[in-house]
Amino acid sequence: MKGKSALITGSTAGLGAATAARLAQEGCDIVLNGFGVRSEIEAQRHELEEAYGVRVVYHGADMAQPAEIAELMAKAIDKFGRVDILINNAVVRHFAPVHEFPVAIWDRSIAVNISSAFHTIRLALPGMLARNWGRIVNMSSIYGLIGAVNRVDYVTSKTALIGMSRAVALECAHSGVTCNAICPGSASTPAIEERVQAIMTGEHVSHDAAVERFLAGKQPSGKFVDAQNVAALIVFLCGEAGRDINGAALPIDAGWAAS
Repeated sequence: MKGKSALITGSTAGLGAATAARLAQEGCDIVLNGFGVRSEIEAQRHELEEAYGVRVVYHGADMAQPAEIAELMAKAIDKFGRVDILINNAVVRHFAPVHEFPVAIWDRSIAVNISSAFHTIRLALPGMLARNWGRIVNMSSIYGLIGAVNRVDYVTSKTALIGMSRAVALECAHSGVTCNAICPGSASTPAIEERVQAIMTGEHVSHDAAVERFLAGKQPSGKFVDAQNVAALIVFLCGEAGRDINGAALPIDAGWAAS
């Protein structure tokens, strides 16, 4: 993949950051996107360039805003000439019963979690089809495969990303472009770590005990999915060996979907 360009939305932390680093390690030029402390993002950008000898740029587009998404895509194409690999990872979530779910938060969740992927794909596809090569990976979730209470925005949007992946895959089936969804279980991301810390504080237990309680009834392994393994799966899909995987929804959930 050396010399190809990869745009990863929501890549300043968590699974997106791990994916950006792994693709940079493979030789891809990288477009970072996401929110955070600007000095920390600049340090992340510089570290990737220095460590892997690739070019890395950052754009802070709000993925709920189509105009800003267009600016993000335009910057990627202006800098690198194309977007070869597109990873739709940006996500927001809120916890509440359906009948109490704030309408404004629902609308933003749909915009960030679903509509942003539609916009990035529609803007990236013309170039991919013209070159007869492209890789699109939509970051779904275990909650794209199963339901859960008090997270209607997340379950709905992650399920929709699987349908979107199938539709795009079929439209591109006669080209060198693939589109897949991956469905991670719980990984040790900053957002999840906050919830683990809350269990530690609220129940006065150790970190290991809090993780065990957080994962109880979920991942049979009793361990978090390793973010590096999620990134490695994405790299596999983006490589030559992933050519014939198209329209799939691939779990990486330590057996959760099988339980």
